[in-house]
Amino acid sequence: MTGNDVVLALVVATALGFDFTNGFHDTGNAMATSIVTGALPPRVAVAISAVMNLAGAFLSTAVAATIASGLVDTADVTLTVVMAGLTGSILWNLTTWYVGIPSSSSHALIGGVIGATIAAAGNSAVKWQGLVSKVIVPAALSPVIAGTISAVGTYLVYRLTRGVAERPRAHGFRIGQVGSACMVSLAHGTNDAQKTMGVITLALIANGTLQSGANAPTWVITSCAVSIALGTYFGGWRVIRALGKGLVEIEAPQGMASESASAAVILSSTDFGYSLSTTHVATGSILGAGVGKKGAVVRWHLAHRMVAAWVLTLPAAGLVGALTYWVADAIGGTAGVVVIFIVLVLASIAFFAASRHPAVTPENVNAAWTGSLHPAPPTDEVSS
Repeated sequence: MTGNDVVLALVVATALGFDFTNGFHDTGNAMATSIVTGALPPRVAVAISAVMNLAGAFLSTAVAATIASGLVDTADVTLTVVMAGLTGSILWNLTTWYVGIPSSSSHALIGGVIGATIAAAGNSAVKWQGLVSKVIVPAALSPVIAGTISAVGTYLVYRLTRGVAERPRAHGFRIGQVGSACMVSLAHGTNDAQKTMGVITLALIANGTLQSGANAPTWVITSCAVSIALGTYFGGWRVIRALGKGLVEIEAPQGMASESASAAVILSSTDFGYSLSTTHVATGSILGAGVGKKGAVVRWHLAHRMVAAWVLTLPAAGLVGALTYWVADAIGGTAGVVVIFIVLVLASIAFFAASRHPAVTPENVNAAWTGSLHPAPPTDEVSS
C-alpha cells in the first residue's frame, strides 16, 4: 500500500466519521418533538429515524453533486485539503453537540472544506456564486419559510380542532406525529447523507480515482447511508433535549405541524440540489410552532444562541479547516495527514468523555427543563 493509498483510506474513514456525527447531531431535527410529546419512546424514535435516514440516502444524489463539484474547483483540491476540511467540520459538530446547540452539520462540512481549500489554493479556488446561491441564500430563507409554514399550520390545527376534547386531540396528533417524524427522517437522509457522499467523491477525484464531474459510486452511497443511520441510532440526546424541551414547550398538534413543515421544505430543497441545513429548517419549524399557538412558551434567549451558532458555523469550521491544512502541510506528506487523524481521534474521545458528566440519556432526556441542558438529578439517586 502506497502513502497515497493510506491517505485516501484515512480521508474516507474520517468522512464516514463525520457522517456518523451528522447522524447523532441531527437526530433531534426529526425526533425531538415526537419524543417530548410522548408520540414515540426515545429509543424507538431513534431506531425509526435511523431506518428512514438509511432509506432516504438512496433516493437522490443531487446534493452530492453540488458538494463534489459545485462549491470548489476540483483541480485545486488534494486529499490533504479534504482531510483538513473534514477535521474542521467534525470538531465544530462535536463542540456544538457538547453544549447542546443544534448547529448545522451541513454548513460545518462546507465551511471546513472551503477554509481548507482557501488555505491551499487561495480565494480563486472557491466558486463563490455557487456558495451564495446553493448554500447561503437557502440558509437565510429556509428557517423563515419553514417557521412561517409551521406557524400557519399550528394555528390552523388548533383552530380546526378547537371543539375536540384535549385527550382525544392529543392522542390523534401523536399518531400523526409518527408519520410526520418519519418523513423528516427520510428527508434528512435525502439531503444530509448526500453531503458526505459528495466529499468522498471529491476525495476520489482529487486522488485521480474518478474523473472530474463523476457521480458517487455505489459503495460510497451505501457506506454513507449506513454511517448516518448508525449515528442516528446512537442518538444525539443533548441536542434532542435542547430542541424538544429547551426551545418551546410543545404539544402534539404543534409537533405534527412543525415536522410536516420541515419535511416539505427539506424534500423541496433536495429536488433542486440545495445543500440545505436541516437543522435550520427544523429549528425554524419548532419556533414557528411556538409562535402559532397562543400562549405557548418560547425561550427566545436560547433561540438567539442557536442563531449565533448558525452565523459562526461557516467561518469557524472554515478557520479550523484552514489551520488544520497548514499544520498538515507543514509536517508534510502522509505523516501530516496521519498526525491530524490521530489528533482528531483523541479530541473525539475527549469530547465524549466530557459529555458523560453529567450525561443526557434516553432516561432523562424528557426531564423538566431547568434552565440548562443538564437535567436535575433524581432526589434519591445521582444521575449518571
